[in-house]
Amino acid sequence: MFLRTLLLLLLAVPALADEGEHPLTLWQVAGHSNSVFLLGSIHLLRPQDYPLPTAIDTAYADAEVLIMEVDMDDIDPITTQAAFARYGLSPDGTTLRELMGDALYEDAVAAATRINIPLDMLSKTEPWYAAMTIEMMMLNRIGFNPALGVEMHMMSKAAEDGKRIDGFETIEEQLQFLDGMSLQAQRDMLMATLEESAELESMMDELIQAWRHGDTEVLISRMLVDLQQHEELNKAIVTDRNARWVEQIKKLLDDDDDYLIVVGALHLVGPDGVPLQLEKSGYTIRQLSEPPAVR
Repeated sequence: MFLRTLLLLLLAVPALADEGEHPLTLWQVAGHSNSVFLLGSIHLLRPQDYPLPTAIDTAYADAEVLIMEVDMDDIDPITTQAAFARYGLSPDGTTLRELMGDALYEDAVAAATRINIPLDMLSKTEPWYAAMTIEMMMLNRIGFNPALGVEMHMMSKAAEDGKRIDGFETIEEQLQFLDGMSLQAQRDMLMATLEESAELESMMDELIQAWRHGDTEVLISRMLVDLQQHEELNKAIVTDRNARWVEQIKKLLDDDDDYLIVVGALHLVGPDGVPLQLEKSGYTIRQLSEPPAVR
């Protein structure tokens, strides 16, 4: 279960046609003279996962500005690669085995062998970086592609339409969140990733169905509750960031432009989720739905 939580809805199964009206992982926040749309993202998709629900396209069309976790149209691949190396590789030559400890490392090797991952290729990485690399390898192995994710889809549309694209954070800041975790939290992250990767392809159907149909109860019970058991990771990648984003969004709600904000779906559910935090601050929040299919 941990891996599904860690991925923050990074996957999708083949999309079925949306039939009938149903909720989405999409909210509209009423500002003083504008609207801010909050879309829970799936960061990797496959060609057959399109089209997205039509209400997402409607929200995009209404928005003058697109905001994502990172301003993706300003990302420089060389700078990004250097940042991953700077934070993800051990600066003093300490090996992954040394960081994990002999006994735990042997457990990691055994788990990696079961999923056909040669762990020795990550011998110079820190545990969090090894976990992220293994996730991407497993996702690619079953056909998922970040170039087809919701953010890339929206960024391409915005670039074509001349809409402004902004980001809440930089890549470097995101890497600092992970690199700043304690060694024990990083070890837990790697072991959980290895242990659950064997079931990655089969375990996503229920949760992606929940994402597509805005079933926040399933997202909370099947993902968020699990993440909350890992307090340090949850704080680093979810709750602290939510709190910062809420303050930024409040400023947008005094603007005249409408905004579409696209962030990982777990940021939008539960008591610490962005929609509920904004509602507690007095804003009117509405979860949007897919309209009935036209026959």
